[in-house]
Amino acid sequence: MARIFYYLIIKPLSFLPMWALYVLSDLLYLIMRCGLTYRKKVVFSNLSLAFPDKPHEEIRAIAWKFYRHFCDLLAESVRLFSISKEEAIARFKVVNPEVLDALALQSKSALLVGGHYNNWELFAVATDPQIPHQLLGIYTPLTNAFFEKKFSESRSKFGLVLVPKKKVKETFEHYKNHLTVTTFAIDQSPRKSQKVYWTRFLGQDTAVHFGAEKYAKDYHYTVVYGSARKVKRGHYELRFELIEANAPEAHEGAITERMTHLLEQQIHESPEYWLWTHKRWKLKKP
Repeated sequence: MARIFYYLIIKPLSFLPMWALYVLSDLLYLIMRCGLTYRKKVVFSNLSLAFPDKPHEEIRAIAWKFYRHFCDLLAESVRLFSISKEEAIARFKVVNPEVLDALALQSKSALLVGGHYNNWELFAVATDPQIPHQLLGIYTPLTNAFFEKKFSESRSKFGLVLVPKKKVKETFEHYKNHLTVTTFAIDQSPRKSQKVYWTRFLGQDTAVHFGAEKYAKDYHYTVVYGSARKVKRGHYELRFELIEANAPEAHEGAITERMTHLLEQQIHESPEYWLWTHKRWKLKKP
């Protein structure tokens, strides 16, 4: 079934120009407004927790702006299966490459941290050709073997090396003498069995993965925050911001606090571009 769905629907749609895919996005959004809304309870619950002082009308307005962007995100993700390198770069531009250029001149690798904000799938496809380092992306493999293969091929076709979560330590060892930038998504909800760092995020006690800070300290990597901004429909800009140049000397938790704060700032500025459909606060602080 997955193979049929891909070859009869997803792949043919990916050849359509973006204006045609946006027509489908508009149609999907209309369907959601008519009642078939994806994870509506989760979205409204998350927004209410994050912005307790906002009236219901404003929460509702943010939610529908989010769904408007979410439908576009789906359309743009479909396009990635057939997008050219030139189009990908034109749609997702690195605006200050000199930050990583300077690190490359010093033969320094980096960790690039950020959240599920704006279009992270386009980031995966378009970023590697624009930086001097080899881009490594940590991800959770899909359970469906066919879609895992197709999504991996799409994401990595312009240079990104995908790193399954279970092979992170092994990959760091393999690339420790190479010039790399390794991406960490910092807004995923950890499991109970994992070591977590507790902080305040969007007004909530929040468990955050500690891996980015740990690996930065262990391998002496510079930590950089990646801030994506939506310029207009289908076009984004990525800006790098240095968080910590000397990770081993940073106080415990300082790097994690800083990167979480930067993501929170982005969300407060334009909350409709964060992924509100996931249950971010499943873990409760002991």
